[in-house]
Amino acid sequence: MTLVEHLAELRRRLVVCALAVGAGATVGFFLYGHILALLVHPYCRVLPRAALPPGGRCTGLLLVTDPLEPFVIRLKIAGWAGLFFASPVVLWQLWRFITPGLNPREKRYAIPFVATSIVLFALGGAVAMLVFPEALHFLTYIGGTSLRTFYDPGKYLRLVILMIVAFGVAFEFPVVLVALEVAGVLSPRKLSSWRRWAIVLIFLVAAIITPSADPFSMFAMAIPMYVFYELSILVGRLLKR
Repeated sequence: MTLVEHLAELRRRLVVCALAVGAGATVGFFLYGHILALLVHPYCRVLPRAALPPGGRCTGLLLVTDPLEPFVIRLKIAGWAGLFFASPVVLWQLWRFITPGLNPREKRYAIPFVATSIVLFALGGAVAMLVFPEALHFLTYIGGTSLRTFYDPGKYLRLVILMIVAFGVAFEFPVVLVALEVAGVLSPRKLSSWRRWAIVLIFLVAAIITPSADPFSMFAMAIPMYVFYELSILVGRLLKR
């Protein structure tokens, strides 16, 4: 293919991705109430029963001070939901665009790497949602009982999204290590000799990139990363054989 043909192919793939994201965002716009309830649920879990609205229902916990903010929040959630719903189509279009440039050996490695990356990112997002109530409990009560929290929906949802993205990216750690081993940049023996420094660096990185900056999230990120480090050494040895 010529350069112009490559650009035309890229444009076609991007148009398909944009249409898929738009369709997913439309679905997310109508499912807004369910998605917001799911994201606000951790906040309900950390509040005492007396702090909930009358009837004990998990509603009205986020404080809006801008008349335009509810509409903006709905658009943001619809956009993130559209990207989530359209992710299989986006990844498939990306795969179809790069496949012609790969030789059979590269394709054989690429498929498990891509599949593993998707699974690990989803696993990281799930861990983030599991640990977020503990992180929110720490942040809510670290200032003492004299403070009563009313969170801004934009900042609250930004923290939730950052937690999911941070954990998802952190859980890609073994994919990077194994890729470097396959490329010959690292070896299992070298990774084994760096184990002590790796533990220190893993906990340091987890403390830096954890958006909530609480100890629960840091350990929830660092411990799996170290387990992944050991698994990467094992996988590297198997691949070498």
